[in-house]
Amino acid sequence: MMWAAGNWIGSTVLLVLAAGCGPGIFDSDAALGPPFPKPISAVPADELPESDGYWPRFLGPTGDGISTDTGLLREWPDDGPRLLWTARGIGEGYSSISLADGRILTAGNLGRQTVITAMDTRGHILWQTPNGPAWTGSYPGTRSTPTIDGDRIYHQNPHGDIVCLLAEDGSVQWTANVLNRFGSRNIRWALAESLLIDGPHVISTPGGPNTAVVALDKMTGQTVWQSESADGDLAGYASPALIEYQGRRLILTMTAQAFIGVDADEGQLLWRWPHRASYDINVLTPIFHEGRMFISSGYGTGSQMLQLIVDGNQVSVQPLWSHRDFDNHQDGAVLIDGYLYGSSHRGTWFCLDWETGAEQYRDRGIGKGSVTYADGLLFMLSERFRVGLAECTPEEYRLISEFRLPDQGDGRSWAYPVVSDGRLYIRHGNYLYCYDVARDGAST
Repeated sequence: MMWAAGNWIGSTVLLVLAAGCGPGIFDSDAALGPPFPKPISAVPADELPESDGYWPRFLGPTGDGISTDTGLLREWPDDGPRLLWTARGIGEGYSSISLADGRILTAGNLGRQTVITAMDTRGHILWQTPNGPAWTGSYPGTRSTPTIDGDRIYHQNPHGDIVCLLAEDGSVQWTANVLNRFGSRNIRWALAESLLIDGPHVISTPGGPNTAVVALDKMTGQTVWQSESADGDLAGYASPALIEYQGRRLILTMTAQAFIGVDADEGQLLWRWPHRASYDINVLTPIFHEGRMFISSGYGTGSQMLQLIVDGNQVSVQPLWSHRDFDNHQDGAVLIDGYLYGSSHRGTWFCLDWETGAEQYRDRGIGKGSVTYADGLLFMLSERFRVGLAECTPEEYRLISEFRLPDQGDGRSWAYPVVSDGRLYIRHGNYLYCYDVARDGAST
């Protein structure tokens, strides 16, 4: 569970945000400020080229956990691919990274604050800017990944504070607390949603008795629309997906107790499909392909495939198949060439046929974890610090290589791995590791 309560902004943070400050300004118990710690590099920093990687949001450019990288190593040495550098001082948390225009973005707890960190692609910290109080309850640390949109950065902290920053220097453009604004309350392990940018809008899911999903003007933070409440459901831990089907643009996401669809242009709630999991832990971003939608939750809730039906102004869903044992907890799944790949709550790796739900394989593998796809390969990170490389085939689970992360970070290794421009990025606690996975060493 990488996810619970409170939605105030401390007075020091309010002063910081009001001042529009950027780099390295924190309250008195924060761990870092300029000068920032230098990364630990296996190669002299001036010999490392900058990266042209592009991964601007959680789950990548198309929000599906799929990298377009090719020419990657087909296997790794016993101790893993070459570690290019290790960045330190990003704070505690489970946020993954986003990457664009030579900047890497993530977030973490520093002192009593949630802090967004920007680095260059050699691991040097460029600036750090706070976004409200830190989450210090159960599983302390940040959850959501910053979203890069042109020259701006958007992030929602575990208490519902959204901040818009300039990418160049981290200066604050606007802030808003969606739980306060829309009369909702936090959830047990705190908000984990990574924000979706839809054209001029920022999409967030505060849930509660007054709304489910809202759109804010991305330049000002003002409310553009808010959907109806989904039977009072609080937010889930999922991040939303934007799809287009038969002329309708829809936002798909999970509340605490259901799978919902919202019209992306008008904000109309189109359906609420009950999908209850223990502790209200609905985490998986819904997966859409050719009119079908896949959802899954842990604790034995299992998976469902639903058909999307558009009939004039009416939009509805109907069930197609289910699979009880593939109960993805918090670690995501990918759809590749008609097959779904991911791990179950208890750590078994599954491959299911997208059309029928037929089980292709199940294997213990590296244990429960997250997955990213690139170049015919599955890059897997277990919550117990094991990194695996497997062939992406429905025939059987074929683990090619594996290694363990350095014994440095605290907490579970829950941040999703990122593969971009021949590099594998893995965040664990206060550390970000950058590995060279290019077959010809092009990333070095």
